[in-house]
Amino acid sequence: MAILQKHGKNSCPDLASIKENPADNIGQTGSQKKWAESSQNWTRPVARVWTVVLLLGTCLLYCARVAMPICAVSMAERFSWSKRETGMVLGSFFWGYCFTQVLGGYVSDRVGGEKVLMLSAAAWGAMTAFTPILAHFCSQPIVSMTISRFLMGLLQGVHYPSLASLCSQKVVESERGFLMSTVGSGSYLGTLVIGGIGSLMLDLYGWESVFYISGLLSVLWAYCMWKYLLKGEGILLISLDAVIITHLCTASTFFTLLSWLPTFFKDTFPDAKGWVFNVIPWFVAIPSSLFSGCLSDHLISQGTKPHILHKYTHHFLFKDIRLFFFSMGVSSVFTLFLCGTTTFPTAVAFVSATMGLTTFSHSGVSVNVQDLAPSCAGALFGVMNTCGAFTGVIMVYFSGYLIEATGSWASVFGLITVLNLLGLGTFLCFAEARRVDIELAKGRYHNIHI
Repeated sequence: MAILQKHGKNSCPDLASIKENPADNIGQTGSQKKWAESSQNWTRPVARVWTVVLLLGTCLLYCARVAMPICAVSMAERFSWSKRETGMVLGSFFWGYCFTQVLGGYVSDRVGGEKVLMLSAAAWGAMTAFTPILAHFCSQPIVSMTISRFLMGLLQGVHYPSLASLCSQKVVESERGFLMSTVGSGSYLGTLVIGGIGSLMLDLYGWESVFYISGLLSVLWAYCMWKYLLKGEGILLISLDAVIITHLCTASTFFTLLSWLPTFFKDTFPDAKGWVFNVIPWFVAIPSSLFSGCLSDHLISQGTKPHILHKYTHHFLFKDIRLFFFSMGVSSVFTLFLCGTTTFPTAVAFVSATMGLTTFSHSGVSVNVQDLAPSCAGALFGVMNTCGAFTGVIMVYFSGYLIEATGSWASVFGLITVLNLLGLGTFLCFAEARRVDIELAKGRYHNIHI
C-alpha cells in the first residue's frame, strides 16, 4: 500500500496525458505499435540468409519425403510386397500429414515458426535415417514401414504452416511473396535432387543409402539452423518436447503391459491361478509409488544441487534423473528378463519388479512438468497424456500383431524395452526443469523498481 501511495500519482503519466489530449496520444500509440511490429522484422541481409536456409530445408524435406517412392520398387522386391501393400505404405504418409497442419500453425504462432521448423526437421530427419533399420528389424516390414511413413507425415505436416507463421511474423509485406515462392520452389528442387542423386545411390549402394544420406543431411540442417541462426534458442521448446516424448514412452509401455500381461500369463502358464498374477504386481506397485514420492521430496528437501550438464542448461534436477533411471532404465532390465522366463514364480517376480519400478515416473515427469511451466502445467500434462494415450492405442494393437506374426512374447517385451530406453535417453539429453513463469515475470517487470 505504501508503495502504491508513494508512486500512485506518477505511476501512470500516460493516462493523464491521454485525458488531456486523447487524439494525439492515440495516434502516437498507433505509430509506436507500428514501429514495434516493424522492428521485429528481419533486415534485408538477414532475410536473404533465411531465404537460402529455408529453401535448403524445404529441399531436404522433399528429399526425405520422396526417398520412399524412389526406393519403393527395390523395397517391394526385397520384402515381396504386392502393389496393394506398396500403395498402403506410400499412402500412409498422407494420413499422418493431415493431422498436424492446424496444430503446427497454432504452435508456430505462439512459440515461433523457426523453432518448430528446427525441431520437426530433426525429428523427421532422424526418422528417415532410421527407416532401413526399422525395415530390417521388424519381422513384418510392411507394418513398420506403414507406421514410419505415418509418423513421417505427422512430423512433416507442420512444415508449411510453420513457414507461413514465420513469414508473417518476420518478413515485411512487400517481400513475403518472393520469400514464399523461393522457398516453395524447394519442393521441386528436392524432388529433382533426390530423383537424380537418389537414383544413382540406389543403383550403386542400395536403397538403404538413400534414406541414410537424406535423413542425416536433414538432421545436420536442423543442427546448423539451431546453432548459427537461432544461437541456441528454443531450449524451452526442446525441453517441453523431451518431457512429452518421455511421458509418451512411459505411458505407452505401461498401457501395453496393463493390456497384455493377463494374456501373457494365460498363454505361457495355462494352469496358473489368475488371482496371483492379477493381484501381486499391483500390490507391489502401491507402496513403490508412495516410496518414489517420498524419495522425490526428500531429494529436494536435502538440497540436491543441479550441475551444469551443458552451457544451455540451468536447473536440471538430478532427482528426476535418478527416478527415471529406475522407472525406465532398471525396469527395462526386468522386462528383458521376461523374454527368457521359464517358471511362473520368476515371471511374477519380474513383472512385479517392472511395475513397481515403473511407478517412479509419477514423481518424475509429472513433477518435472510443474517445474517447467507451473502456470500451464495442467494443459501441458493434458497434451502429454493425450500423446501417451494415442501411442498406447498403437502399441497395444501393434503388440497383438507382433504376437501373432512371431508367435513369441519376446518381441513385445523387446519393443517395450526399446521404447523405455528411448524415453530415458531423450530425457537425459534434452529435459530440464526451468521455472519459465519466473523468468518471464523477470523479463516483463525488469523496469519496476521498489
